[in-house]
Amino acid sequence: MILSCCAWALSGPEEQSLDQLSELGFRHVDVRPQALRSPRARQCLADLGLRVSCVAIAFPEVPLDSADAPEAAQAFSQLVAGLHHARELGAATAYVVPGMDGSPAALERYARALEHLAEQAASLDLRLGIEHFPGRSLPTGAATLDFIEEIGHPNLYLLFDLGHAQISAEDPAALIHRAGARLGYVHLDDNDGRQDLHLGLLDGILTGETLRRTWTALGEVNYQGPLSLELHPQLPDPLADLRRSREVVLRLGPGER
Repeated sequence: MILSCCAWALSGPEEQSLDQLSELGFRHVDVRPQALRSPRARQCLADLGLRVSCVAIAFPEVPLDSADAPEAAQAFSQLVAGLHHARELGAATAYVVPGMDGSPAALERYARALEHLAEQAASLDLRLGIEHFPGRSLPTGAATLDFIEEIGHPNLYLLFDLGHAQISAEDPAALIHRAGARLGYVHLDDNDGRQDLHLGLLDGILTGETLRRTWTALGEVNYQGPLSLELHPQLPDPLADLRRSREVVLRLGPGER
């Protein structure tokens, strides 16, 4: 198991956050497109021996599914720039989140854009994931997998988010089994089953038994990618929650490598 951490869980200066994550024992991090732009931050990453697993190119300033062609082109350009940044950082995966418009026309526009984006990612030797996201146009893991299958591009994958599955009342193990080889990345977080709180593991409705069943399912589909803790930076003590969550994964999981 490769255990990563979304660096945006900590809100301090970038180099300080990287140093804190390293002190907690993390050797892999996920970042957003604006991260690690300065030579100083890149040097800090290298000095600490941290590796970037994934880049969340997810939030362009304008929607990728926009009916306005120039706007959609601008969004696509921003996401392609994010892919190039991910490649420069040595990441293996980048991901997007769905737009807000769930109409058939908007989903069709989104599908066509993602097909081209997946091709761009493949040319950079990157996997492209789509995160299922409650409240957006692809609110469930099942709907997102349907969407991926309909597009049919070989470089489109599901980013499975455990907390999002709790909100959409989907069984994590069943969803992982259905994704199979289309499982591209995994986020670990907890919540109350209603709001996307990004709590530490076992601080909401998540149970140790659910985690064990999740690990078992990941092994059964031969998932070899990272598991990434994604906690909210506005938790009362995100550093302590990351420490405890990491300990939960190491205690209940298949073992870090």
